[in-house]
Amino acid sequence: MSKAARNPADDAKEAGDIIARNKKARFEFEILETFEAGIALSGSEVKSLRNRDVSINEAFARPRNGEIWLLGMNIKPYAQATIGRLDPVRPRKLLLHRREIARIIGRVAERGWTLVPLKLYWKRGFAKVQIALARGRRRYDKRQVIKRREAEREIRRAEGRGR
Repeated sequence: MSKAARNPADDAKEAGDIIARNKKARFEFEILETFEAGIALSGSEVKSLRNRDVSINEAFARPRNGEIWLLGMNIKPYAQATIGRLDPVRPRKLLLHRREIARIIGRVAERGWTLVPLKLYWKRGFAKVQIALARGRRRYDKRQVIKRREAEREIRRAEGRGR
């Protein structure tokens, strides 16, 4: 489907499927490549995700034993769960294709690269996480991003006044 033929209702539905965003990630890191991954979860964790009781702001991913693991994601325990309480910040396995895992492991082995989750969302009933290969920005890079954003905002304001 072309962008011109998109239905605005689809965009609203897509926005409603987002569980959590890591808003600081795009500011703190230079995003180089993104991947979509499934997450291995327990039933009560899925219920907590449906309630949006989750935070990915402190989360990051690491390769371990030929697999990619998401660390630091906090899923609040589901209040009505009766069987066993899980650690809210336990490592969770990311489900990726073998080629993607090999590519990610090769890139993360390079100095200065990391895996950062950008957003957590539902796709056809399955919880997915968008992870990014990223490189940390330095302070002066962040200042340039702020200047560029402010300049774009001024341009949009000037265009709006000219109409």
